[in-house]
Amino acid sequence: MKLVIVPANPAAPHFAGEVSGIDLTQPLAPQQISAIEAAMARFAVLAFRNQVLTDDQQIAFTRYFGPLEQATGDIVQGEARRLPMALNDISNLDREGNIRARDDRARLFGLGNRLWHSDSSFKTIPARFSLLSARQIPGQGGNTEFGDMRAAWDTLDRATQGEIRGLITHHSQLYSRELLGFPFTDAEREQWAPVRQRLVRRHAETGRLSLYLSAHIGQIEGMPTPEARALLRDLTEHATQRERTHAHVWQQHDLVMWDNRITMHRARPFPADQVRDMRRTTIEDEAPSLQQGG
Repeated sequence: MKLVIVPANPAAPHFAGEVSGIDLTQPLAPQQISAIEAAMARFAVLAFRNQVLTDDQQIAFTRYFGPLEQATGDIVQGEARRLPMALNDISNLDREGNIRARDDRARLFGLGNRLWHSDSSFKTIPARFSLLSARQIPGQGGNTEFGDMRAAWDTLDRATQGEIRGLITHHSQLYSRELLGFPFTDAEREQWAPVRQRLVRRHAETGRLSLYLSAHIGQIEGMPTPEARALLRDLTEHATQRERTHAHVWQQHDLVMWDNRITMHRARPFPADQVRDMRRTTIEDEAPSLQQGG
């Protein structure tokens, strides 16, 4: 098979690509890995169709691109977990494989994925790449939308770029879930204490600047909270205008890979009584964003 990578939408050739001519269940050659990394730097989002992966195969493919992050951001931990710690459980299923009730605490926590966010921005060393495998999808809904944060930066007016270029933000899952009214225990509040990130980042592979936005942001250093949140809302509205977004319509056994440093994403609603079993592996970034160029 010959590896082929093309724009997912020819009308927007620089954001989101589709990959064919590759079997992710098999070991990859160095040139295949290099081609995928180059495509990630160009497209930021890649879709691989019809990849019938086991958990171990997904983990093995992920490891080509860096160190695995552990799923410490999941609210379900310990013996209650359905999946190993190398996999984030992006599903509506409990340990026994049953659909969670609508008022189940883990399900309600997972609704935060419907907000625009960047994975693990609430960790001191945030995520580089995420890889999401669709093991079972609902009959309707449940698409994932992506926003191009490079284009979001490029299309800001120069005055706004100058205003925000050096700003430092505070990220926590407490902020994103509280937008939905989710209650936290004292232990969870301590576990997810806010961390500091740049608002504008420079991409290591291309040198391009991008916004680093997420629903996990709740504060901007040196700015009153209401003013900070109004600014963040304005920036998010700008960043997620339709011409800067791409919607992935899932098919069973798709694997989608994206660069969290230069994208945001969100899940869309689906029927609560249908299974959506998605499993995410995540590559840790090389260093905290504060130690990288901005």
